[in-house]
Amino acid sequence: MAEDLVVTSALVIPAGELRERFSRSSGPGGQSVNTADSRVELSFDLARSPAVPDWLRPRMLARLANRLVDGVLTVAASEHRYQLRNRQAARTRLADLLRAAAAPPPAKRRPTKPSRGSQERRLTAKRQRAQVKRGRRGHPED
Repeated sequence: MAEDLVVTSALVIPAGELRERFSRSSGPGGQSVNTADSRVELSFDLARSPAVPDWLRPRMLARLANRLVDGVLTVAASEHRYQLRNRQAARTRLADLLRAAAAPPPAKRRPTKPSRGSQERRLTAKRQRAQVKRGRRGHPED
């Protein structure tokens, strides 16, 4: 599993910059549950990585600020019984997080005004609704 992690066409993380840690996973596993280290923690030093372009680093650090510990992003995977599947899941999760953090900011909203026709329809509907409610009022007996 020592292959580069492709995040986007402009951002590829070399395999040497990824750190994997293995530990015992909770959940199913049968007899091997106490011996197999199937849980995977994948770490990537976002703040000091030469693979991240300088123009992109501040945006990614700002967007992932609540997930970083000393500039290091860590992702854990333990949903599968097998270490290899957990390693693949962790890599996929890390790539998705980095891809979302590297995405350009959304375009600014351009405020628009309601059209004259939509304003007239709204007011007409309000008048009709008021007329219906006025018709429901009880008239006091004379």
